Amino acid sequence: MSHEPHSEAAHSFGAVDTHFSQAPKSMQTKVQKEELIKSVAQKTKGAKAVVFANFRGVTVADLTGIRRELMKSGSSWQVLKKTLLNLALKDAGVKVDARELDGQVGIAYSSDEVAAAKVLADFVKAHKDTELKILGGALGGDALTGEQVKALAKLPSMQELRGQLVGTIQGPVAGFVRTLSGTIAGMVRVLGAVAESKKA
Repeated sequence: MSHEPHSEAAHSFGAVDTHFSQAPKSMQTKVQKEELIKSVAQKTKGAKAVVFANFRGVTVADLTGIRRELMKSGSSWQVLKKTLLNLALKDAGVKVDARELDGQVGIAYSSDEVAAAKVLADFVKAHKDTELKILGGALGGDALTGEQVKALAKLPSMQELRGQLVGTIQGPVAGFVRTLSGTIAGMVRVLGAVAESKKA
């Protein structure tokens, strides 16, 4: 892992539309802010899940690697001010107050229920000295704690489940996969509760 110090470049790293949030306040017109909020709200609604992480102190090189891994799964990463993120989450019906999240916050939009959580959790696991911290997330509009996101990361992805099912079950499995997807939210809450109880 590179140990170059975090720079402002990392703050503006790899995010579509982040030029609005990174520009000087004098350049951030009301219309631009509204467009950014609308864009983030739409991405959040379109994502199967979202994950929030504090990337303060993380190098540009590492952030680039994270973004690359997210893209491989069809997921993405964006950085914007917490006040704007909070408004976007509210518009998207997500029960998370972004203003209460610690540090410099990035949001990962997940292509399925577990993809983004896996990428971030795997990065943290592989880089013991990283400053990246998983703060929480949301699934189906409901807030997830950091521990619940880590529990979510341990579940197989929908693509993995489909592959396993196709190899073992004859006939259509799409309906079963959809049903299973709907139960993941409950599963991750149970796993998260178990993780929390072990810490107590």
